[in-house]
Amino acid sequence: MALLRNYGELFPERRIIIDAAFSSFGKSDHGSKVSRRSRRFGRIINKHRLLRWIFLLLALFSIFLTIYGLKNFVQAKIESKFSTPLDLPVERNLQEDSFSENVEKPPKSKRRKHFPCEVGLLQSVDGLVEPKNYMNFTWFSLDYVDREEKTMENNLFEPRFGGHPTLEERENSFYAKNQTIHCGFVKGPPGYPSTGFDLDEKDRAYMSSCKVAVSSCIFGSSDFLRRPTSRLISQYSKDNVCFVMFLDDQTLSKLSSEGNPPDERGYIGLWKVVVVENLPYEDMRRTGKVPKFLSHRLFPNSRYSIWLDSKMRLNSDPMLIIEYFLWRRKAEYAISNHYDRHSVWEEVLQNKRLNKYNHTAIDEQFKFYESDGLPKFEPSNHNPLPSYVPEGSFIVRAHTPMSNLFSCLWFNEVDRFTSRDQLSFAYTYLKLRRMNPDRPLQLYMFKDCERRALVKLFRHRAVPSPPGTA
Repeated sequence: MALLRNYGELFPERRIIIDAAFSSFGKSDHGSKVSRRSRRFGRIINKHRLLRWIFLLLALFSIFLTIYGLKNFVQAKIESKFSTPLDLPVERNLQEDSFSENVEKPPKSKRRKHFPCEVGLLQSVDGLVEPKNYMNFTWFSLDYVDREEKTMENNLFEPRFGGHPTLEERENSFYAKNQTIHCGFVKGPPGYPSTGFDLDEKDRAYMSSCKVAVSSCIFGSSDFLRRPTSRLISQYSKDNVCFVMFLDDQTLSKLSSEGNPPDERGYIGLWKVVVVENLPYEDMRRTGKVPKFLSHRLFPNSRYSIWLDSKMRLNSDPMLIIEYFLWRRKAEYAISNHYDRHSVWEEVLQNKRLNKYNHTAIDEQFKFYESDGLPKFEPSNHNPLPSYVPEGSFIVRAHTPMSNLFSCLWFNEVDRFTSRDQLSFAYTYLKLRRMNPDRPLQLYMFKDCERRALVKLFRHRAVPSPPGTA
């Protein structure tokens, strides 16, 4: 054992010989090749290891995606298995809302966000009674031009839905007095074709029976049909309020193909579907102003009406809305202010900037209004309204003579000039006020945030191209 332990000490010359041999072998050509091969082999091993790790990570990621997809598939199967047919209309509405809000959402912009605010509606319609002195407004007799005759001077006469009022007739129509005025639905002489907005006699009879009406319209398949939220509508309103949706044949076919056909009574949800034949205008926006402004013509025996654009869903009881905006405010017409603009000058610029309508037509209308005394909206002044630009998608009104006159006058401006009714609102209201200082229209302009609290807003399915902008 001692001999082995001291082996290095007993034979030092043997260690020197071995070291020299290895040193000379490393310096030879053969030795250098072996060394280089060993280094190259190490690099190859490192690359193989890296590729194995990459392949392993990809395999794990693929397994994760497969498991996640199977999980969602199984969950969807379970949900569809336990859903009932009664859920299908609600599910369809949710799909339509999601499609309209997500698919057609425009690019993000720096526009301000607007939110609803609290509205002091009553909690229930129980015990709701119209105030005794509510209808104590200006009263006069208002009749409407039903037919125009061809004159000898006019050989190119063509009947129009809005008629052919002269400038003198237009001027005189602003006086609140017993008179006969143009207000749509004007027929031509016997033998001439219909001027449009033709309705079935059964639908006319139904609308004549309405005492309170909620109406909307879709023409040209421009929107999905938004059903009022039934659980938020009282049984009293369901039994006593007419919910009427005006459609053309194109829109009705589109809705039916999407699974929303009317039932055997002609209803889709709470909406009574009324089909309009022979639309009076090629511009779908202008056609939509007929039910929007002329509800007193379409519902001749109704005391109140509520209008909402097709881009909105009613989320409040109509009788509570009438109580809050009309009875409580002692108003005969209620409309909200615009959420951003208050000056007609600003509205004109915005319409031209966004190419909403033919620029020449907008300029002609605005110059006419300026020459007829349209004032500017000055926030520091005591303006008769909080805004000269309305958000006209939601209107609450009593069918009083003054309210009906204002609606006819506003419609006549849309018929004469552009279909952008926000441009003509202030002019119509202020001229009516100026020409009848002792007979004011009791108009209540409420906040836009209140409008947003009563309805749910959606985006249009498609926006009709404005005339002359293509």
